[in-house]
Amino acid sequence: MMTNTQVILLTLIAYKVALISIGLWASRRTTSHGDFFLGGRRLGPTVAAISASASSSSAWTLLSVSGMAYLWGLPALWLFPATLGGFLINWVFVAPRLRRESAANGSITLTEFLADSVEEAARPGILRLGAGIILFSFMFYIAAQFQAAGAAFANTFDIEASVAIVLGAGVVVIYTLLGGFWAVSVTDTVQGLLMAATAAVLPVIALISVGGFQPLVEGLSALPANGPRPATAGIAGIGFILGTLGIGLGYPGQPHVVNRFMALRDERAVRQARVIAIAWAVIIYSGMLALGLAGRVLYAGLADAEQVLFEAANRLISPVLAGVMIAAVLSAIMSTADSQLLVAGSSVSHDLAGASRREYQSLARSRWVVMMISTLAVALALAVPDTIFNRVLFAWHAIGSALGPPLVLALLRVRLTGRGLFRAMLAGFSLTVLLHWLPNLPDPGDAMERLLPLLVSGFIAYTQRDRGKET
Repeated sequence: MMTNTQVILLTLIAYKVALISIGLWASRRTTSHGDFFLGGRRLGPTVAAISASASSSSAWTLLSVSGMAYLWGLPALWLFPATLGGFLINWVFVAPRLRRESAANGSITLTEFLADSVEEAARPGILRLGAGIILFSFMFYIAAQFQAAGAAFANTFDIEASVAIVLGAGVVVIYTLLGGFWAVSVTDTVQGLLMAATAAVLPVIALISVGGFQPLVEGLSALPANGPRPATAGIAGIGFILGTLGIGLGYPGQPHVVNRFMALRDERAVRQARVIAIAWAVIIYSGMLALGLAGRVLYAGLADAEQVLFEAANRLISPVLAGVMIAAVLSAIMSTADSQLLVAGSSVSHDLAGASRREYQSLARSRWVVMMISTLAVALALAVPDTIFNRVLFAWHAIGSALGPPLVLALLRVRLTGRGLFRAMLAGFSLTVLLHWLPNLPDPGDAMERLLPLLVSGFIAYTQRDRGKET
């Protein structure tokens, strides 16, 4: 009989062969620059909903949300309204408007959409600044995905994390280069379904092992703090709650998420995708929070809270099922980076080409850019390790504060000016970077870092709007 490690290895090989096969299939549908970055605006509701959701959530949700629930206990439940609120903002407000307006003006990237809303003279500066912000932020985001895959592989196969990071990144790069947007969207859909299955099954088994909801609550109340926990009372408690809820406000500015809205084929697809995406979010986030809380009772004293999912899978289900589940989760973590790679690549090869008033770059050039970004992200993951939770939240808010408030205002038909948009993007990004490096409250409870850059960016864009052309 095969060992657990052999099952994991065989499942991983099969899954990666499937991903590369999807890349080959998608390559036949990718014949132009627009196909590579936006799939010809032919995306259906199921693929759009699940791929957008998975690309915004995977490693952070599976490992970090469950890990924070394990580390903090009940205060981590504030992550649920924060993340679900972000999904609602995106799918109810942003998605229908952005799909309609980006199709009307032919925008391929989020930065291009914003640049097209201001005067022509300011367009090159907006495109260059947007590309720089996205590239900088996504280096940290992509590195976090590679780091998550490396840590998981190292624990499972007892190999060096550096080797695991390089191997995992290599497969992601192959199918992203082959099929571009179609490959990324379809593989992210597979990934999202695997995540949903994990979130629906493993937390239920863990909850049964604890004895049910009442024993879970009693067990959590009896446990001493097993790590740094956020304050939940007084001024510090208010800051924690506001800072946590602020995570949801970063959703509109995430280009790797909203580009799925731009790719949807029609209004009916938007409505159908909205239902699917919200249902997926409820399953995923409630499941991972429940798993972390149950793990806190079952396995006190874990050295790394972000490994509670793997601990539960290894202990609670049969070796074969555990192998399949761990392999699926490892694959999901690894393939999360594809959407960020594609958006970062589009920012460099498409937006910068537009800023230079040249014709947009060829497919070959776009693929070279993706490969370069992958190499830099791997180097960052190897040279500057950090927790997945902190690294992703930093990148999330840096890019969300720069692009989110101007996008919301543009979709509300506020006429932005080039000067106001440029200053708003720069302020939101720079302020996030500054506050991140200053001493703060335990993440994610730093309300200043989560909220102030968003407010400042929106204030600048709105007060410097074109008052004479509002509709």
